[in-house]
Amino acid sequence: MASIVLLISLIVFLILNVPVGIAIGLSTLAALLSGAGLTLTSIPQAMVVACDSFPILAVPLFILAGDLMGAGGVSRRILNVCNIFFGRITGGVAIVTVLVCMFFAAVSGSGPATVAAVGSMVIPTMIELGYKRSFALALVATAGTIGVIIPPSIPMVLYGVSTGASVTSLFMGGILPGFLIGAALIAYSYFYCRINKFQVQTDPFEWSKAWGAIWEAKWALINPVIILGGIYAGIFTPTEAAAVAAIYAFICGSFIHKELNFKKLVEAIATSCCTTGTVMVILACATAFSKVLTIQQIPVLVTETLMDITQNKILLLILINILLLIIGCVMDQTPAILILSPILLPVAKSIGVDPVHFGIIMVANLAIGFITPPLGMALFVAARVSNSKLEVVLKGILPFILVMITTLMMITFIPQISMLLPNLLK
Repeated sequence: MASIVLLISLIVFLILNVPVGIAIGLSTLAALLSGAGLTLTSIPQAMVVACDSFPILAVPLFILAGDLMGAGGVSRRILNVCNIFFGRITGGVAIVTVLVCMFFAAVSGSGPATVAAVGSMVIPTMIELGYKRSFALALVATAGTIGVIIPPSIPMVLYGVSTGASVTSLFMGGILPGFLIGAALIAYSYFYCRINKFQVQTDPFEWSKAWGAIWEAKWALINPVIILGGIYAGIFTPTEAAAVAAIYAFICGSFIHKELNFKKLVEAIATSCCTTGTVMVILACATAFSKVLTIQQIPVLVTETLMDITQNKILLLILINILLLIIGCVMDQTPAILILSPILLPVAKSIGVDPVHFGIIMVANLAIGFITPPLGMALFVAARVSNSKLEVVLKGILPFILVMITTLMMITFIPQISMLLPNLLK
């Protein structure tokens, strides 16, 4: 009975447009009142335990680092470097957009932050060069999803905390899938722009300008080397790397680039606080929600149900992917990971899928939710930074969704893509 109350009340609250974190907390409370086998004090206890965690500290720090980098001119300098080397290729600006999103992903860990930071710079340029607005917005929105796949990744931290999987291994596992998605988006952009004969830069390449752009962006370019190199070399943990990233972003923006003035600093901190507050409320309530699910043995029930349908590994993975794609359309990535990973991971383990590989599948799958209506956060961010209507983004998003699903299938059924680098750590 408590399980039914838990799930139905969650659906009702979400339909009523109650904020996701509050909806999760209220549905948990409803389940406890209906006899879930726990006392009411279990909710605040679970919420405190969830937030009082050293690995979780990486989440607000990476959020802050991403906002400081955007405000401090890091993304603009990266854009200049990529544009000099690739701007003369067919679809050069589109290719540069993907590359900048990949690079910014390696220092921010956030999809929406990547879309906002890169989109505000490249969308006006693409439109000026004759690119269709719908294509430009859809490309930026999709490329921004790489922000949660290429490490550091906030969703990977959350998955690691909720399942006990190694965050470092997850970070290693996300590198090749992130490059795969980036390469797929570049390939599609190239052929699309070649067919539509979009304008390219005609000024000749000059090494002096190239070296000048690289020198100006040197502090931005070595940022991911410091962060990821420190993690993989064992110099500091992912949480400590997040603190290093935030401090480094502040120093670069304030004292090296000198673009992070007091006003921008306050705005970046305020934005980070709002985002962090939302994430932490969801995290705290989702932990209590998961505790009720465990007491009611929902993960065991789901595992047995799926295994009764089929024990074929390929079919089970397809069913899980379909479920996650549907969930991604109606639920944000953070609560989806925190709620579903404890439920679906036992199913994955039962068919021989490594927890790290399954984590990459979940993150890549739910990343598609960023670009699928009605909840696609990246769609709204892209429309907002370009002062366009949401319908404009939706007109161009379908081909990119198909590209993302194609790469998702490759990540799912070719485990070496995700596990090659983590296995090197063993």
